[in-house]
Amino acid sequence: MSEEIRLKNIEITSPFWQRYRDLIAKKAVPFQWKMISDSEQPEVTSDRVAGGASEKSGAIENLKIAAQEKEGHHQGMIFQDTDVYKWLETVAYVLRYQCSNELKTLADRVINLIGKAQASDGYLSTRYQIDTPSLKFRQLQQSHELYSMGHYIEAGVAYYNVTKNKQALEIAEKMADCIDRNFGDASDKIHGYDGHPEIELALTKLYDCTHNKKYLNLANYFVLVRGTEPDFFDKQNQLNDIKYDPFPEMRHAKNNYLFDERPIFDVKMVQGHAVRVLYYLTGAAHVARLKKDKKLLEAVKRLWTDITNKQMYITGNVGQTAAGEAFTYDYDLPNKTDYGETCASVAMIMLAKQLENSEFKGEYGDILERELYNGALTGISLDGEHYFYANPLEISNKSYLNPASSHLSNRRLSWFSCACCPANITRLFASIDQYIYAIKGDQILIDQLISNQTEFSDQVKIEVESQLPWYGKIKVKVSNPNKKSFDLAIRIPAWSKETSIKVNDTSIKTNIQNGIQYFKISEDYEISINLDMNVHLIHANARVSDDHGKVAIQRGPIIYCAEGIDNSGSYDEYQIPTPTDAESELDSKMLEGIVKVKIQNSIHTNETKLYTTKLEEDNEIRPLTLIPYYAWANRKPSSMSVWLNEEI
Repeated sequence: MSEEIRLKNIEITSPFWQRYRDLIAKKAVPFQWKMISDSEQPEVTSDRVAGGASEKSGAIENLKIAAQEKEGHHQGMIFQDTDVYKWLETVAYVLRYQCSNELKTLADRVINLIGKAQASDGYLSTRYQIDTPSLKFRQLQQSHELYSMGHYIEAGVAYYNVTKNKQALEIAEKMADCIDRNFGDASDKIHGYDGHPEIELALTKLYDCTHNKKYLNLANYFVLVRGTEPDFFDKQNQLNDIKYDPFPEMRHAKNNYLFDERPIFDVKMVQGHAVRVLYYLTGAAHVARLKKDKKLLEAVKRLWTDITNKQMYITGNVGQTAAGEAFTYDYDLPNKTDYGETCASVAMIMLAKQLENSEFKGEYGDILERELYNGALTGISLDGEHYFYANPLEISNKSYLNPASSHLSNRRLSWFSCACCPANITRLFASIDQYIYAIKGDQILIDQLISNQTEFSDQVKIEVESQLPWYGKIKVKVSNPNKKSFDLAIRIPAWSKETSIKVNDTSIKTNIQNGIQYFKISEDYEISINLDMNVHLIHANARVSDDHGKVAIQRGPIIYCAEGIDNSGSYDEYQIPTPTDAESELDSKMLEGIVKVKIQNSIHTNETKLYTTKLEEDNEIRPLTLIPYYAWANRKPSSMSVWLNEEI
């Protein structure tokens, strides 16, 4: 094997993603700072929908109280600190592609404040430091202490990697050292774990940065201990007065809500709080790769398969129910009551990336791509200042009248009392450059076909010119002045039914293995790829009862939906015939520039009777306009549906 290849520098050149990255830098980051610092009140809130109404965050103020710069009590959620940490992580990634002395100065001040708020032993959870210091690490089912510190560790590592701010990393190491002193197998330590996984994936990132094996071993401990002490939380709770519980109802959590009924090796079907499950699996996959633990990796992959083959919406959204923000059971995918938390889509991307780092396989990149352009992207508005917490696949203007859909909204909100999603989505897209390539030894995988210019070791440079998501022409130019020998792998998306490839202007026969086309590189190289961008009708598995007699529309990586604002009548009144006369049209002025799809031969029914023995033939051909799912609810409140009736 040749010397391992290293990625040195990457620049995103895709107009589509540049727009979002600029939006995050110029709009979202300043807006989120106003929210967490309470320098401005949110414009659009609702206490009816998922995430809840927010009039005041208190996140920065909590840190000031813990740092003894102010007096007062803790405000907001018990994990309110994480709103600051994810904002800080977003800032770190933004500073990598947009230099801003003003933003860096602000972030440095926040790091300094966090350092002051941190206890001398490394502990930091403002709720417990301010109001209940005697309960530190005694309410782990509900406390989110390790979850919160894990989010800081992620932010601290990211900020150090970009700015070399040593204080940012030192705070993270002190936190991890504090946790290491308190948790583990030793008789004088806590034999348990946080109710909300996160620390597992954070510690592996800290290990990647510091190469301190203590942090990897601690992450491994948390991964393997989960589920081996199923009564751990009950024992802790019995020692505490319920009046001090942050979430008293959690004492009676059911259906494996905490994902800890049994060890991962014994879990057959994924259940429980979706983000908890996925953060845990992400950390477990990372630990398995670093520890070369094949048994653990196979367990993660088995659950990945359950999620993606049996419990994932076509948009990539996961977590079917508002009751516990949770996975339910295989093939249970209701559209009108779907929860599909934005954070869960972010976590799916993180998990896909970790699995891809262990094994080059097209399915990981396919899901990652599905989430990027659909499940995750819908979580942020086109103006960067409004967000979805839950993401339905179908909603009407009267959905609020059904209590089962009361968590849903057809308009994005400015902020939430539980504001985990806004900065989660921005830290993802600010760091999208980390999801384009994967490297294993002397193999480079181009996983996401996003335009970029990237420099590797040995002066290898790769330039990708991609017209995605709207058109399917891809050009990959490899500059290899030292004639380094390596394998270049390119993921060919599963949605491309017909793919043609040229090398140096000569057509080649495709040889796609597990969704990947391989090339032997030893000199300069130019690859042209033409992907199939035809409109496809997608049918769900017959076991998904909600989608019987329905189709969804996909073009390239984009899932489309019908929004009421573009069509007369309700989407329920339309039927999609086969063959389908579908036309794609670029509209540079609509929704910041999209390719919209028109079904020219869709059938509109005027049937008014509730029940009949035979449908009246009072139908007409009426075009149906479809827009990308990620772009819905960016104009005015409207009905929307991804799954549409197929012609009877």
